[in-house]
Amino acid sequence: MWNPDPVLFTAGGMTVRWYGVMFATGLVLAAWYVWRRFRRKGYPQGYFDALMVLSFVLMFLGARLCHCLFYEPGYYLSHPVEMVFPVKRVAGEWTFTGFYGLASHGGAAGLVCAVLLLKWWKGAPALEVMDDMAIATPLAGGFIRTGNLINSEIVGGVTDVPWAFVFEAYDPLPRHPAQIYEGAFYLLLFAVMATVCRRRGYGKVKPGFYMGIVFIAIGVFRFAIEFFKEVQAGFERELALNMGQWLSVPFIAAGVLLLVFTQRREVKKG
Repeated sequence: MWNPDPVLFTAGGMTVRWYGVMFATGLVLAAWYVWRRFRRKGYPQGYFDALMVLSFVLMFLGARLCHCLFYEPGYYLSHPVEMVFPVKRVAGEWTFTGFYGLASHGGAAGLVCAVLLLKWWKGAPALEVMDDMAIATPLAGGFIRTGNLINSEIVGGVTDVPWAFVFEAYDPLPRHPAQIYEGAFYLLLFAVMATVCRRRGYGKVKPGFYMGIVFIAIGVFRFAIEFFKEVQAGFERELALNMGQWLSVPFIAAGVLLLVFTQRREVKKG
């Protein structure tokens, strides 16, 4: 049985939720890793500062729009204000509701856009920066999925495995703890990629290598894990693949193309 209180504490009329704490912790740790990589490579502090601002805005915007347009288009296309503002019109008045619905695929796309804007704005080397971001991103993902677990959301499909969870806040059926599967994979991926990067560095591989590997690894894993998850929107039951799987395909393809591109550059060098 799984039914934790999603609220960490309430003080002075302000409610702090575990999800928000996990989300913020993951982002701070990922940002710290990127900052360390930038410092080791001698990048100016302005690169990091600008990247953090761009990343926060575009990651959130991408994640929000992706959820609204791909998972609930019927509702949000009729209520466009609610896509980007945490409000809802109730009885003729705007009511603060907070944001419910962020899609990680859109967040990843937003991060790519942030790096491209950084290159345009500050002249930063895009592929090198994307490598650093790609290694750090799974670290944040692991903490975010922990927040999803505490919220009893993004649950797995019904199962009879011994380690099944009954998410009481969702329904009384035993389900795969898909959040644990994903969170553990992301943290393991970060540990492996960070270790490989520390031992091999960037000099032995071409820029874009780490990003390509992470795109493929997460894309393939997300495609596979979706078979063990409950669909997030009813219309997905009528699709051959669910929305998470369809959205993973472009990332797998992008990762493969990026690795092919870097390998061809290696061959030209030799």
